[in-house]
This record gives sequence, structure tokens and C-alpha cells, in this order.
Amino acid sequence: MSATSINLRAQIIQACQQLEVAGLNRGTSGNISCREGDHFLITPSGVPTAQMQPASIVAMNFEGEVIGSGKPSSEWHFHSDLLRHRPELNAIVHTHSPNATALASLREDLPAFHYMIAIAGGDSIRCAPYALFGTQTLSDYAVAAMQNRKACLLANHGLIAAGRDLDEAMAVAIEIESLCQQYLLARQNGLPVLLSTEEMQAVIERFKNYGRNVHSPEKN
Repeated sequence: MSATSINLRAQIIQACQQLEVAGLNRGTSGNISCREGDHFLITPSGVPTAQMQPASIVAMNFEGEVIGSGKPSSEWHFHSDLLRHRPELNAIVHTHSPNATALASLREDLPAFHYMIAIAGGDSIRCAPYALFGTQTLSDYAVAAMQNRKACLLANHGLIAAGRDLDEAMAVAIEIESLCQQYLLARQNGLPVLLSTEEMQAVIERFKNYGRNVHSPEKN
């Protein structure tokens, strides 16, 4: 195992720990993957974050075969398919975060109630239809919901966030969980007023001008 691979595996474990500390995942829920050359690395199945070591992270090719040893997360299908079909993405973060999962359980998209929806590349966060976890059907639904997006909800399940690297994927996951919380809070008091297509397009264009930064322009 090369030093570069060990470092990437350590980054994946650190990200898992960050999600757990933030309450976005608990126990063995959720999973993370990162592209590594012509294959990808993914968190193992059923291993608590506290017990993960670099050697615990599983390497897989895009044909769904394990390279070496280990049992990958049961959700490896959508990690593999997203990384294969979206070459601009290099990291996938899947969480069962409370607010994103609550909205996903309503089987609703997250609409343009706030300009930061554009962090995922469009004017909404789509909710993929329900399918059994760990299946190709779920992966197919996720890939479709993620078209031209860096995130989607999974009905009655959770959230997928992606990025050009692990830092961006994590930032997208954290931001969308916060947005879901804000949206659900607003819904308790009525229906939020949504930004128009034109208003959201202006935000999306503004984000493009800020290069690799995934945060809102006002913070820079």
C-alpha cells in the first residue's frame, strides 16, 4: 500500500469521524468513497468508525470487484456508478443525517427557498424514488436524481453529496443538512417563498465566478 493510498484512506476515516461528531451519521450508518486512479476506495460494511484503520478501507474496480480483501459498504453500487459516469466527481459522501432524512421521508425535493441550494449545482435538490438499500435499482435512481447536481435525497433513506474532492463533498453534505433543517423549520410556519428560476440562475452564475470555493460569495 503506497503512502498516497494510506493518506487518502486516513482522510476517509477522518471524514467519517467528522460526520459522526457532527451527528450526521451514527454507528455504522452512511459511507464514503474516493476515486483512486483507475479504481476507488470505499468504507467497509458494518465497521464502526472508531474501529476503522487504513487497511479497513476497501478498494474496488468499476466492475464491482474487490481489489485485495475486505467487504465494501452495501451501497457500493451508487458510489461506483456515480464515480464512473461523472468523471468530474472524485468523492461521494452518503449520510443518514436527521434533517435530510426527515425531508427524504416526505419524498419531496428540496426547493429553492434559499440561494445556497445552488451549492449542488442547480435550483433544487431532487429526491430519488425509494428502492431497497444496496441495490442496483437504488443506484439507477440516484444517478438520475444527481444529473447535473452534486447532491440528491434518497426517499425514506438519506442524502448523497459529491464533489471534486473529499473536502467539497463534505462541505456539500454539511450545507444541505443545514438547508434541510432550515426548510423544515420554515414549513412549520407556512410555505416558504421560493426564489425564481431567474434569481437562482443568477446565484449559480455568481458561484461559477468563485472558482473552486464551495462557500457562498459573501463569506470570501
